[in-house]
Amino acid sequence: MIAAHRAGIPVFVTGGIGGVHRDGENSLDISADLTELGRTPIAVVSAGVKSILDIGRTLEFLETQGVCVATYGALKNFPAFFSPQSGFTSPYQVSNPEEAAELIASTLSLGLQSGVLLAVPIPDEHAAVGQEIEEAIQAAVTEASAKGITGRDVTPFILQKVNDLTKGKSLQANIALIHNNAKVGSQIACALSKQMNGGKHKGNARRHGKSDSDSDIVVIGGINVDFIAKGKTKTLQFGQTNPGSVCQSFGGVGRNIADSLSRLGRRPLFISATGADSHSDAVFNYCKHMNTSGVARLEEQSTATYCVVIAESGEMSLGLGDMDIHQQITEQYVSQFEKQLSSATLVCLDGNIPVSTIDYVCSIASRHNINVWYEPTDPEKACKPFLSDSWKSLSYSSPNLAELCTMNKTLGLPTPEVLPSSFEEVLSVAVALSRPLLEHLHCLVVTLGANGLLLCGEHDAASVNLQPRKQKRRRQLCALHYPALTVTAEETMNVSGAGDSLAGALMVGILQHQDTDSCVRMGLLAARLSLASPHPIAPTLTLDSVDPNKFQAEHWPKPSFMWID
Repeated sequence: MIAAHRAGIPVFVTGGIGGVHRDGENSLDISADLTELGRTPIAVVSAGVKSILDIGRTLEFLETQGVCVATYGALKNFPAFFSPQSGFTSPYQVSNPEEAAELIASTLSLGLQSGVLLAVPIPDEHAAVGQEIEEAIQAAVTEASAKGITGRDVTPFILQKVNDLTKGKSLQANIALIHNNAKVGSQIACALSKQMNGGKHKGNARRHGKSDSDSDIVVIGGINVDFIAKGKTKTLQFGQTNPGSVCQSFGGVGRNIADSLSRLGRRPLFISATGADSHSDAVFNYCKHMNTSGVARLEEQSTATYCVVIAESGEMSLGLGDMDIHQQITEQYVSQFEKQLSSATLVCLDGNIPVSTIDYVCSIASRHNINVWYEPTDPEKACKPFLSDSWKSLSYSSPNLAELCTMNKTLGLPTPEVLPSSFEEVLSVAVALSRPLLEHLHCLVVTLGANGLLLCGEHDAASVNLQPRKQKRRRQLCALHYPALTVTAEETMNVSGAGDSLAGALMVGILQHQDTDSCVRMGLLAARLSLASPHPIAPTLTLDSVDPNKFQAEHWPKPSFMWID
């Protein structure tokens, strides 16, 4: 079970599971199978529990561990390995592979630690022999008790005795039973694969979109429905209705970055969670161009919504968000994609996901030398990787100045009490705050809004080296400031996705091994498109639209260079 779960295999087949031994209430002899089922999110297909065990107490213990138990077939009778009936019933029953797959997908999608046990009765043609074996088992149990055999010696004694009493019939029945379990388990696994990779699923969760195991980028983060309100007057009067326009779009930092990457020719695997509501229907319909096979859709949860009020100048006045579902992007759920994570070229995390999930992904990145890009989303969430040593596994991050302050403050480093207002002071503070983080991060992209961005990292030929470093070593550090491309207030329609467009285009440039200037120019062009679009990520975003060679050279603002001591 542990090995299958670590390998990302959701269905595991065995003969029969262990259980509570007879007189277990006194000896406390309980197989580790039961506690492992309570802490490993995997589906186990077995022929139930051998009757040499206390089946009733085994089922009670599984209930205590929070394990979902179901019989596969027409009846709810819980099987006793060689016999289709044990005298006990399962809490649930599934009739076919599709129903079993739906139960598994629904259970595992909840992000719980516990697994699912599917009990498959022995085939009818072997049931008669099974009854003979059961009688031999009872005789063997009685003899073992009479001889005072206890503990770990009981099971091998009984099995050998049963084989002798049935003249080998128990071995033949065991082989037939294993074949049947493997057949049923493989049918369930195939049905589960179809449901999880875009098939219709009416249970508690489902994934949408096409599977793409070859994704070289994995993005983990939030997915929101955005409501953007823009005022039509110079100032907004709180406490009264202001004239303006309101439109709906689809955002979330993780979704925005995955959208940007998808429109720029990559196909990242996007891992997230939504509710099972009308908002999520609209989201998945809009995101058909993306690989959303890693997005769970959860019953009794609300899709995240975000409302932002923008002044006529284009600056955000107020934002409100219902983001509780982001906490469902758990370590347990994300661990299903460990194979894709460990083989990715780049993993991007947004600050909406739980700290434990960030720590889990960073631990994988550290083991497999994977580059991680952290997008902090807001000052409050910027601290998450810095609450532990996880931040040392990050390669890139794109904070604004307030988020950069939070990162330093979380590490116990001095930060200004008030953020500077003059441009020169902003640059000076940004450089000073970047310096300690660059002991481990490869590069920082400090976004400065209308003032452009500050690129901080390793010096390379009068520029900053954006390409992933092959080994950590002492480096000469420098910074480049790039002014923003001009966008007027009248042209600005949406400020919520500019930074995400910038980040996505930068990632694409890096993965294309473009020089630093080209990467940044791609990012700035993508951000400008986003600002002028009602959508966080402009639908017109393409590789051609951010080709820096098609933008007149004299219009490019020149970066300014500075050393970092």
